[in-house]
Parts: sequence; structure tokens; C-alpha cells
Amino acid sequence: MNLTIHVWRQKSREAKGGFVAYKAENISPDASFLEMLDVVNESLIEKGEESIHFEHDCREGICGSCGMMINGVAHGSRGKAMATCQLHMRHFKEGDEVWVEPWRARAFPIIKDLIVDRSGLDTIIQAGGFISVNTGSAPEANMIPIPKPVQELSMDAAACIQCGACVAQCPNGAAQLFTSAKVSHLGLLPQGQPERYERVVRMVEVMEEMFGSCTMFGECEAVCPKAISIDFIARMNRDFIAAKFKSQKEISVGV
Repeated sequence: MNLTIHVWRQKSREAKGGFVAYKAENISPDASFLEMLDVVNESLIEKGEESIHFEHDCREGICGSCGMMINGVAHGSRGKAMATCQLHMRHFKEGDEVWVEPWRARAFPIIKDLIVDRSGLDTIIQAGGFISVNTGSAPEANMIPIPKPVQELSMDAAACIQCGACVAQCPNGAAQLFTSAKVSHLGLLPQGQPERYERVVRMVEVMEEMFGSCTMFGECEAVCPKAISIDFIARMNRDFIAAKFKSQKEISVGV
């Protein structure tokens, strides 16, 4: 199949960027979107031109590094729960024009072409601190009973791959879905309880400094490659409010 792709090219964070049109020719419908970009890059290199810069690593929907906007949608796969590397060219038609650009969010400055700086998400995780766990000899697996629904809910939250699609798709550039997933996968388990309320306050405060505010558009959930539910945002907000009340009560009694 043959397509025309309009790719955002930008040499550096300070440089002015713009779309450049390229021909993607003889692309297999079974190729992934990243493999299609590889083919285009090979033709550019043969012509002595600079290749399109984009992030990738595992190409198996695990690392989360391949994020980009495709036709205005994060990962180009609204409702399909897949990362860009899992998006195949059979989702497009012969002769299609495809617009490819980097994440568009204030907290994600462009480094080059389709690559953005997502270190703001790392800052939120760092604010979460630690958990109080004895790291000596491994305990017997059934020593701490955890109900199966709690286990599964925690694993649903832990599925977040830190790709940043939720931030990029949100009209406000909010990071609530990402933060709530990271807060919840620890806060649901017994090992995460000692620092549960301190953790949520630290992470939310850092998030609010760097990212936009959530007004529940639901765009984040729609494009999440791991289909993480916005229910986790409600859970995070409950914990945050509880933590604030807990803090005020401790102050009032002089603790």
C-alpha cells in the first residue's frame, strides 16, 4: 500500500518546527506503524537526508516509549487499547494521508521531531518515595492474605506503561490518570499502607505544579494503551481528601 505521511520535523527544543510530507510506498498491511516509519527513514537515508527521529524500544507495547499523535489521536488507536508499535498499517487505506506529530503538552517539551521530554512523569514517581517493606529473606507467599479482587485491581493500575498518552490527549494536559494509577497500585496493597496518605499528597502536589487540571473529559481513558479506568482518579481524589483531613486533625491535637 502507498500513503502520504505528514511528519512534524523540529531540530531542537528552541527551533521552529513544521510538517513535512513524505511518500510511504510499498508498505505491507501487516507492518506496524513504526516499521512503516523505518521504511520511510531508509529511503531518506538513501537520498542523503536526515531520518525522522522517534522513540522506540521493545516494540511490544510494554515500554511505552513509542508514543506519538497520529491523525490527532494519541497512539492513533482510540478505543483499541494499543501502543503505536502495536498499530498496524491495515488500519489505514490505500492513498490515505496521515498526520504524525509529537505529544502536545506543556509538560512535554519537544526534544527533536517526534521525541519529547517526559521526565515530568518520573518526577511524580520520585515524589511517591518509598514503601516500608522488610527486604530480608523472602516471606512465604501466603503469609499476607490479599483478596483476589484487590490483587486484580492493583495489577490493573500497575499496568500503566508511563507512555504519556493520557497527558497528550487531555485538553488540559493533565496527568491524573497516570498519577492515580501509580498511587493506586501501591495504595491498594498491604505493603503500601504505611505511607499511603503521605504518598498521595506528595505525588498530587508535584503533579499539580507541572501538569494541567483534570476536568474529567475522559479522553485519557479513551486512548490509554492499557485501558486504565478513570475510576482510579476518583480513588486518588478520595485518598487525597482523606489525607488532608487526617493532616488537619493531627495538627489540631498537636501531633
